[in-house]
Amino acid sequence: MATTTERKTAEERREDVLVVALEEFGEHGFHGTSTDNIARKAGVSQPYLFRLFGTKKELYLEVVRRCLRETLELFQDASAGKTGEEALDAIGKAYVDLLRDRTRLRAQMQAYADCDDPDVRDVVRDGYGALVDHVERVSGATPERVRDFFAFGMLLNVFASMDLLNQEAPWAKRMLEACLPPQ
Repeated sequence: MATTTERKTAEERREDVLVVALEEFGEHGFHGTSTDNIARKAGVSQPYLFRLFGTKKELYLEVVRRCLRETLELFQDASAGKTGEEALDAIGKAYVDLLRDRTRLRAQMQAYADCDDPDVRDVVRDGYGALVDHVERVSGATPERVRDFFAFGMLLNVFASMDLLNQEAPWAKRMLEACLPPQ
């Protein structure tokens, strides 16, 4: 008895590759990630992966663009219909929830670390700039308040990288209590 398998479109395969690539690049960084491994885990051949994305670097840049774009979409959704401090609070709470996704967090941190490459740096600057523009627009906050908002976000990135958001270590609890409102 022959079984039929549903054939995926190029767009569906592209999506599969991007999901796997986010995990792999987040775990191993650009230089430590193998396109062969991504292709295998995504269920495509390595030549097909290159047909979809051209180069490993283009694949990486697309993953970084997507990660930052999805963060912007999170900010937009969280702040919809809100302004001022209410918008900032909503964005902040949504971002803390996002940081619990270790895959996305690691991919974001790898992107910052890979900014020695001018192409990566340009993509990160554009994506981060879109986040800043959105926060400025919806909050109407002063440049100093926006600076503090993003500085606090980066501190949360560091906490999350060390898996401290749910940590019971006394020093971590003190830091978090000073940073986050009770849940």
